[in-house]
Amino acid sequence: MTSTPVTNWTTDYDILDPDYVADPYPIWDDLRGECPIAHTDRWGGSWMPTRYDDVAAIAHDVEHFSSRQVGVLGVVDDGAGIDIPLPPIDADPPVHTWARRLILPWFSHARVDSYEQTTRDLCNRLIDGFIESGRADAAQDYAQQIPVRIIALILGVPGELADTFTGWVRDVLEFAYDDNRRNAGRDGLVGFFLEQLQHRRDNPGDDLISELLQADVDGAPVPDLHILGTAALTLIAGVDTTWSGIGSALWHLATHDSDRRRLVAEPELLPTAIEELLRAYSPVTMARIVVDDVEVGGCPMKAGDRVLLNFPAANRDPQAFERADEVVIDRAVNRHVAFGVGIHRCAGSNLARMELRVAVQEWLRRIPEFQIATGGDVTWAGGQVRGPRTLPVSFGA
Repeated sequence: MTSTPVTNWTTDYDILDPDYVADPYPIWDDLRGECPIAHTDRWGGSWMPTRYDDVAAIAHDVEHFSSRQVGVLGVVDDGAGIDIPLPPIDADPPVHTWARRLILPWFSHARVDSYEQTTRDLCNRLIDGFIESGRADAAQDYAQQIPVRIIALILGVPGELADTFTGWVRDVLEFAYDDNRRNAGRDGLVGFFLEQLQHRRDNPGDDLISELLQADVDGAPVPDLHILGTAALTLIAGVDTTWSGIGSALWHLATHDSDRRRLVAEPELLPTAIEELLRAYSPVTMARIVVDDVEVGGCPMKAGDRVLLNFPAANRDPQAFERADEVVIDRAVNRHVAFGVGIHRCAGSNLARMELRVAVQEWLRRIPEFQIATGGDVTWAGGQVRGPRTLPVSFGA
């Protein structure tokens, strides 16, 4: 991927610019002062609000802003791949209402509690694999390995395929600008879940796919294409977002000794700290499509325009949060929008919180002192989901 350098972030921003991916915070600060809703013609064109109030207003306004295209890049479908919906995230009411209702029980507090011990055991098995060496890639060896296996459990699919699932998810999200990779990832997901649908018809189990196959909406079975898309979305949305959150938390703790040591000394503070880490390093940006001409924050938008719901920038808005650019791990009031806001607020937020809390808790219990490895190269992915892809750390004597 190559693109021309950005010379004016207010009128020509590039969300895949390497400097933006590595450190977007000063750019957002400048935009809030100069042009709180920036515009670009890159990647199909889009608007990007950076203020909390504007992002929240757009997220709540389902009349003027549709979720039918949630991808942040306006990529053109070349017809070479198999296209599927991803309900409920890309569905507008009324479909969104029943589509979300079908999946919510699988991410309730009670369900999530039942996954916690499995998550804790998994974290410890992963740590067992590298703790003696005194070094690890906290992203690849740990953060990226956790959510994919828990989502596989929910979907009733083999956890041994974790690396394959991870590859498909990265192709669809991280490399969405590459037609070949995007289509390969999408087709891999579709082909796999088509086989799973047929298998579950013959051998139903206690999993989300089986339940959707047995569900009905207004007396009619849920369409296969809908089930296929929901299964794919559960994998896509439940994997990259959470591993990025875990990785960002570990990056922060590796680079902020006082916060790390305080959490080790005061483990009861961890749930509050997790909320602050979610605010400070929110991984997800979503898109909306303007339905009718509308004005937001004094900015006129035309029907068909793409708008990026920049939840990470909203969470760094000093008008919404005191000391917005600081990580305050005991922040008492924290109305962050890391999981979105409005009707499309993340259905899996309970699960993500649990995975993040357990992953950090078990890491700190086993590895209380760690830092970025000398000469280690930390790399970040950006676009739809921002998080560390390589995070080399060292620990021990």
